Amino acid sequence: MLKLIKKIRMASLFALFVPCAMAQTPVYLDETKPIEQRIEDALSRMTLEEKVAMCHAQSKFSSPGVARLGIPENWTTDGPHGIRPEVLWDQWDQAAWTNDSCIAFPALTCLAASWSPEISLLYGKSIGEEARYRNKNILLGPGVNIYRSPLNGRNFEYMGEDPYLASKMVVPYIQGVQANGVAACVKHFALNNQEAYRHTVDVKVDDRALYEIYLPAFKAAVQEGEAWAIMGAYNRYKGEWCCHNQYLLNDILRDEWGFDGVVVSDWGGVNDTKQSIYNGLDMEFGTWTDGLSEGVSNAYDNYFLANPFLELLKSGEVPEEEVNKKVRNILRMIFRTNMNTKRPWGSFGTEEHALAGRRIAQEGIVLLQNKNKVLPINVNATRKILVVGENAIKMMTVGGGSSSLKAKYEISPLDGIRNYVSETVNVAYARGYVGDTDGSYNGVTSGQDLSENRPADVLIREAVDMARDADVVVFVGGLNKSDFQDCEGNDRKALELPYGQNEVIEALAAANPNVVVVIVSGNAVAMPWVNKVPAIVEAWYSGTEAGNALASILVGEVNPSGKLPFTFPVRLQDNGAHALGEFPGTEDSVTYHESIFVGYRWTDKENIKPLFPFGHGLSYTTFEYGKPSITAKTMGANEKLVVTVPVKNTGSREGAEVVQFYISDKKSSLPRPVKELKGFEKVRLNPGEEKVVSFTIDKEALSFYDDRIREWVAEPGKFEAIIGASATDIKGRLPFELK
Repeated sequence: MLKLIKKIRMASLFALFVPCAMAQTPVYLDETKPIEQRIEDALSRMTLEEKVAMCHAQSKFSSPGVARLGIPENWTTDGPHGIRPEVLWDQWDQAAWTNDSCIAFPALTCLAASWSPEISLLYGKSIGEEARYRNKNILLGPGVNIYRSPLNGRNFEYMGEDPYLASKMVVPYIQGVQANGVAACVKHFALNNQEAYRHTVDVKVDDRALYEIYLPAFKAAVQEGEAWAIMGAYNRYKGEWCCHNQYLLNDILRDEWGFDGVVVSDWGGVNDTKQSIYNGLDMEFGTWTDGLSEGVSNAYDNYFLANPFLELLKSGEVPEEEVNKKVRNILRMIFRTNMNTKRPWGSFGTEEHALAGRRIAQEGIVLLQNKNKVLPINVNATRKILVVGENAIKMMTVGGGSSSLKAKYEISPLDGIRNYVSETVNVAYARGYVGDTDGSYNGVTSGQDLSENRPADVLIREAVDMARDADVVVFVGGLNKSDFQDCEGNDRKALELPYGQNEVIEALAAANPNVVVVIVSGNAVAMPWVNKVPAIVEAWYSGTEAGNALASILVGEVNPSGKLPFTFPVRLQDNGAHALGEFPGTEDSVTYHESIFVGYRWTDKENIKPLFPFGHGLSYTTFEYGKPSITAKTMGANEKLVVTVPVKNTGSREGAEVVQFYISDKKSSLPRPVKELKGFEKVRLNPGEEKVVSFTIDKEALSFYDDRIREWVAEPGKFEAIIGASATDIKGRLPFELK
């Protein structure tokens, strides 16, 4: 009996001090249970106030969890090119941390120019690891808004003009990020194709263009990438703001595509409580503080989805199920991210990530022109290289808007070139022009002193004098991330290069026959001097390792393989949005008169020769395309055809070629583009090596969106399968018929 009493006492003490050993684990904390069951259990334990609190921010970049239940906060971070430095809780001022300097990855235009889903996966994995290490569970990126005009200030954050290319590149990025237990928040949904009037403009676009051009990358992100979050856009569509838009968020995103993630507002993008309750928004950030600067101590309680929402629920005017819908989506995202105990720990600011960024840049840098084989620079036979231009020394990781970063370091083009040549080569520098000497944005400063008081003519004369005895002149110019250039908030004012750069290039070309022009930008620029210089390189904004990546291309350590993700027009009027006279529209409205004819679709339709076409990019080796073949001349509606083409490296060094596959519908009941990209493959070949590249044609590849019946249609008739090295460099055509 005494032994039995002792056992009972011990059991009672164990239960007293270790209650979880006796009690059953709540369902919402049990990772062996299905997520939907966990969601409902957690929801049943929450008060109305706790539910509403989860629907809006509590600080500049966070929203509350439920501490009482052990549900953690949500912490967002701006991407998509690196993890933003910490700011103060309720201010945009820097928090002055000393351990939040990130690796800056190349801009998404550079990623898209790689035409490599493998590289996109590396990008997503690397930036996802950085976000995870900083304990962020929502990465605000990637961006997939279509490149409609070369003046859009935020084009550098997106993936080009073609919906198919953007779709194939965004999916692995998302998968790489989310493998780290971090939600990729794809933005900006939808039709955010300009910065001018972005908070007020109502975008008027036909349904064909919406479904064929502006939605496919978002659809792929949801259905193939299985993105856990989507960010609404600032602008309006069908008269409703996109952050609470019935047609976009409920009818299309939820009902058509089956999205089960969370919809996040852009900062300050919410404008109405009732609409944000019923029209698909889940989490509100940045409103009342205007998302930018204004703030008061109780700002977050005044958000549209804060006290105003709670009052409507308590009065019974809005049923509780409306808040439950939102919290279910938020909880689902939380269970996938910061309540997933199996997610990895991540890593931050590592050499591995820096080298990944360098590789991404190397894959995306585009050799646009290379007459007389000026590139690669033979460093063994070169005694002097003159580097000219402000962009050769200016830090580009600071600025540009919300994607501005505090990078751990940044290699400039000038330093990169010096790193890649021997000490016997004299690498001289001349300023050439003065652009924006301010190296600060949102509290982050580059620490550079770019002040220059000498007038433009003196700077040009100095550069020309130094160029006369140089073996090679490398001019590094283009745009920067200052206001009215490649920057959030405003669009560019013109296609031309700023700061008098054209005059500098013309003068250098007259002084030296071996001028290499390097453009640092996220947008196309006009090049009136294109026939006066032998070599042109598009270097993009390439992040932490920018200079090393560029130099490795210039000296030939790496063979360039990037291809343009958008068209370079000769003049602004060669772009459809500008030719038809409506960019950026008015404060109230903009109409996309060009409809589906965006980018190369427009130049094909109008028979316009671009400066450099979509898909264009040269190599230091040569490729020969063999005769393409197709498995049959006809196909049924449920059948597939396979197109194959041999590609051979006929040069003397290893290289990669992007083989592009287009479809042309020869006769249609509705207007269609001359051709549309429907496949691509980046194939790597050693000298003399040949590989066969194959593409599959199915009904989807032949379909267009018929807005008369609101369905995708593949009409019987004659088609062409087209193989190209760019949108204008066509290597073969194969006719076939859909029965």
